[in-house]
Amino acid sequence: MTPCSPRLGQLRRWLCLLLTAAAAHAATHVTVAHAAAPADATVDTAILFSTPLFNLDDQPATLAPYRGQPLIINFWARWCGPCKVEIPELVALGKRNKQVKVIGLNVESNAAAAKQFAYAYDMAYPVLLTRDGGLALMQALGNPKMGLPFTITLDAQGKVVSSHLGVMTAEKLDAAARLATANTPSPAR
Repeated sequence: MTPCSPRLGQLRRWLCLLLTAAAAHAATHVTVAHAAAPADATVDTAILFSTPLFNLDDQPATLAPYRGQPLIINFWARWCGPCKVEIPELVALGKRNKQVKVIGLNVESNAAAAKQFAYAYDMAYPVLLTRDGGLALMQALGNPKMGLPFTITLDAQGKVVSSHLGVMTAEKLDAAARLATANTPSPAR
């Protein structure tokens, strides 16, 4: 007799099926949370630059001023444990690599709380809030599971050169920065 055999009582069978489904769902999320997503040349990044966002003072903002620059854009939330692990690596990248711009997109609505968090984590790079549009924006950019943290890397032409669902290490961030700047001319000396 299998664990979910029809011979079991109706309630026990439903409970068994529910637990099996929950275990399968949890296994999927554990696997997905650490999966790297390949760069998708078909992703239209125009939505990224036109989506209405808000700065940490709760004023309207967009990413349009950053168009034409190599970018590493990280979606995060205050309640996301892996995001808290990754943010110091993003801060360090922003300090050691001036050729690529790091930008944080918080998927929450509370600007004051996000500002306090950004201050506590010394987030010396621009942080904007997506509010209600964050999940749809992540989906449009190649994150169908809408998991966090989610990081996309754009070259200066606005093409997605890498994306990653899960925590990025310093090595992965450095590799993403190299991809972002591969076709960017070095500043004249």
